[in-house]
This record gives sequence, C-alpha cells and structure tokens, in this order.
Amino acid sequence: MPPIHLLIKPASAACNMVCEYCFYNDVAANRLCGFKGFMSEELLENLVKDALSHADGICGFAFQGGEPTLVGLDFYRRLIEFQQKHNHKKLRIHNSIQTNGFAINAEWAEFFRSHQFLVGLSLDGTRQLHDHNRHDKKGSGTFARVMETARLFDEYQVAYNILSVVTGQNARHIESSYRFFRKQGFEYLQFIPCLEPFADEKGNAGYALTIEDYQYFLTKLFDLWFLDLKQGKYISIRHLDNWIGILLGRPPEACSMQGRCSVQFVVEGNGEVYPCDFYVLDQWLLGKIGENSLAQMQTSETAKRFIAESVPLPEDCKSCRYVQLCRNGCKRERALTGEQNVPKLYYCQAVKGFFSSREKELEEAAAIILRMVRGQKQP
Repeated sequence: MPPIHLLIKPASAACNMVCEYCFYNDVAANRLCGFKGFMSEELLENLVKDALSHADGICGFAFQGGEPTLVGLDFYRRLIEFQQKHNHKKLRIHNSIQTNGFAINAEWAEFFRSHQFLVGLSLDGTRQLHDHNRHDKKGSGTFARVMETARLFDEYQVAYNILSVVTGQNARHIESSYRFFRKQGFEYLQFIPCLEPFADEKGNAGYALTIEDYQYFLTKLFDLWFLDLKQGKYISIRHLDNWIGILLGRPPEACSMQGRCSVQFVVEGNGEVYPCDFYVLDQWLLGKIGENSLAQMQTSETAKRFIAESVPLPEDCKSCRYVQLCRNGCKRERALTGEQNVPKLYYCQAVKGFFSSREKELEEAAAIILRMVRGQKQP
C-alpha cells in the first residue's frame, strides 16, 4: 500500500466542551450508537500494528474527537511505545492531534514537543467571537483557557496551528479575527466553514454561514493576507495555500479541493472504520480493526461506492473558468439546486465571486510566493 494516514477518534464523540456548531454531535445523533466508547490500549496496538505493516514510506496518525485528550496522556505514551515496537519497515511516522485546548497542561505540552506532535488548536478569533459558540459544560466561555494553552505551546515550543470555524457571525468579523491572530503571532491558520445538521435545510441553523457572508469572508481575508504578503510577511492559511499551489501547478493537499473523495480511514473508539470524518455513519461502515485489514477496507464495495458518489460534476461546472480551483468542493458541502441532478457546492457563487474579483491578485500572490520559495527578495 502507499503511505497511510489514519484519523483516530479515541474518545469517540465524548467532549469536555459544548460547541453550538459541533458537526460530530450531529453525526453521532444520526447513527444507531452515538458514543462508541474509549479506545482500549489493546485496540490501539492492533491499529498501530496493522497500519505500520501495510503502509509504505509514511504513516500518519491524526487524533480528533470529540476531544481526543479525554483518553488521558498515558494513552499517547503507549502509542509511542507501540509505534517503536512495530515499525519494522522503518517508516516515517507523523503524529498529530486536534484539541479544543480546554484541559491542556504543561505535561501535555512537554509530551507534544518531545514526540514532535503537530497540534491543531481550536480558536474562533477574539474573546467575543470565540465565546459566542464555544462553551464549557456550564455554559461559560472558554477563550481564556484556550489562550493559556496557546501560551503553553509557545513556552514549550510545540508546533501548532490555529483552526477556526467560520460561522455567519465570524465571517462578518473576519478583519478583527485576522488582526487578533496576527497580534498573537499565530502564523499557521485554518478556516473551516461550519457544517449544518444533516436534517436541516441550508441556512436554517442560527450559526449558519450564508453564501453572501462566505464571499465577504473569502474576499476580506484574502485582502488582509495579500497586504501582509506584499510587505514580506507570509501567513500560512490553508485554503489560500492550496489555491496558490494549484496556480503554481501543484496538486492540492486538501481533500475538499481534489474533486473526489478518498478513503481517509477514520477509526472510531471501538475500532470501526469509516471513509470520512463527515460520514461516520452506519451506512458507510468499512470494517473493524481486528476483523478486517486496512487493505480490505480500502478496496471494499462500500469504499468504492463512497468515492464514486463524489465524482460526478454538474454540467455548468464543466465549463466554469475556475473549475480547477474549486472542483465542486467537499461532498458534505454540496446540495441539489435548481434543475441540477448532481449535487453542487452550496457556496459556488461565493467562491466564483471571490475568484472573479481577485483573479489578478491571486496570480500576483502566486508569483510572490514562488519568488520567496526560490529565495529571491521581495521587490
């Protein structure tokens, strides 16, 4: 097999926070068994052994939730032991974790640094924006706790990036968020559009991100970022990095920009494996660790069907000037619209509007970054 990247949910849907827009709460509510238990060390070892035996070159272990730190630090210490024990092929192993940062202390930070974990830290911007949707179990804001974690990561030199969920409110205040992130010295940012519940019509949730708000967000954020770039200050923003990369002839690393789904090997707490974080649902079960190999799951009929459903492109996309930048987006963000019989990116008009209004600037940004990569000075 080629390199393997696993997305593991060791605490299933369990979390120590209550976020208004949590998509995984909705995923859990749409399957027969919402909470699938904490992952045992025996299961973890079987998973590590299977992954390392099948992967070639690189094997990535990414931990998400729910909140993956709820299984405790000893779980991750055992992870390292199992990786060292079973890495007979001398693969390059990449470990990462996405955390809400609510219960991180110095011991966690030291562990992440010592074992070179890349950490994603969830933070939605300023205190007002973050605390609007991200609460603790008592309903209080969590901004202060997350900022303490960020400072700990700085102190212990943990490699981390900021993950920010884009809601309607956050989109309208992207300038204040961006300036806040810049002031804090955050140089690696990811902005993820919020997902609405499966059962809801698009735009019905209180936190919904409208097409108009998303176009404003994309345009305003790019303008702020581009101004910094022209002044020699590069901030990594994942979706912009991918678009710039495409313009420079590189394949996108973000699965939402590849035009089709792939099998992501999402492993739940009980060892069940699914093809995508957004579709950890009964109908997409690929198999189970200890009962099926990863190779068997990757070539299963369910996996083939999942991928096949993502491939068709709406007719008007085929002639769109920006199809290679957009590729109809993420399957989870598509919807049937008008007379289309193939689901189309809900935010199509927002993305198209952004590209058409900033096409020249995107090309200029690509040229600047290419010069930076080649070591040339900013003119």
